[in-house]
Amino acid sequence: MRSGYFKEHYSGLVVLTDSPAVKAWVAVLMVTLIAAPFLLGNFALSHVTIILFTLIGVLGLTVLTGFAGLISLGHVGFLMLGAYSYAIGVTRLGLPPELALLAAAVVPAFFGLLVGLPSLRLHGLYLAITTLAFSHIVATAILAGGKFTGAGRGIMVMRPTMFGFDLSSDRAFYWFCLFMCTLAVLVTLNLRRSVLGRALVALRDNDIAARTMGVNLVRYKLLAFLISAALTGVAGAIMGMYLSIVSVEAFPFLLSIEALAIIIVGGLGSVLGAVLGTVFIVTLPEVFSSLVQLLGGRLQDVMTTSAHEVKSVLYGLAIIGFLRFDPRGLRGIWHDIRHTWVFWPLRY
Repeated sequence: MRSGYFKEHYSGLVVLTDSPAVKAWVAVLMVTLIAAPFLLGNFALSHVTIILFTLIGVLGLTVLTGFAGLISLGHVGFLMLGAYSYAIGVTRLGLPPELALLAAAVVPAFFGLLVGLPSLRLHGLYLAITTLAFSHIVATAILAGGKFTGAGRGIMVMRPTMFGFDLSSDRAFYWFCLFMCTLAVLVTLNLRRSVLGRALVALRDNDIAARTMGVNLVRYKLLAFLISAALTGVAGAIMGMYLSIVSVEAFPFLLSIEALAIIIVGGLGSVLGAVLGTVFIVTLPEVFSSLVQLLGGRLQDVMTTSAHEVKSVLYGLAIIGFLRFDPRGLRGIWHDIRHTWVFWPLRY
């Protein structure tokens, strides 16, 4: 009869997982994802590709809001900076795609430090409004950039040959997204159990107590913005490659709301929650669209002409529903199911 899990050594507390079952399921998942291009059609493969690069950006917001507790409504600003840094680097400056992708992380990280400076004084709603203003400033600056930024026309971006691999095909680009997403997940998981990650969580829980215990608030708040912006910038660059065009219209404010919806629905401060929330939120409009097509009638016309507004309504309903019925999100629901299975017939 099981009565719980016990850790006898410190190494057991910091290891990613010591469960053979978890390792086996992760191996099965990775094999399935690698083989997905041979198993899925074009539409399904495209949908999974969107989930992968969306997850990279969501992990950036998870570091900032989930780990450090710093609310941001300007996530889309870092996405735009990453996408335009890559596009300008490749098309205007003639940089190799690898260096342009690095610039897509470095440039947003620099601006992340600048945006992070107000967080040293501002909290809650005031910080959220500041980040929202930043995203509008970025969009306005890009539109005023003339030929250099493409202004309202945007910049055409072809899928490159990167690290010796041609990414022009959907399969190759999917595997590239899978590699980058896996790398981002591993970085975020290890960040969470590092000294930096524990300091960010302490800052989120009670910044006054954290400062009393010796946590440098200035340093760790700025690092949270830097890491978050870098991850988000990479996601923006990959999104630009996927769309084959980088423009302000491709990065609406709805993307910031979508990212917040994902971490709330999935579970704040959890990498697993970010994964589950991304799959749920990105798939939700497609499921709703399929249901509308089955019902037909005027609902199908509304979905065709007002897809943007319908997405906003769906995200709002998802946020309200989870905050009302289970604020822990999908991660909390999954843990309840797992505990029920593992400890049955006991109730704890």
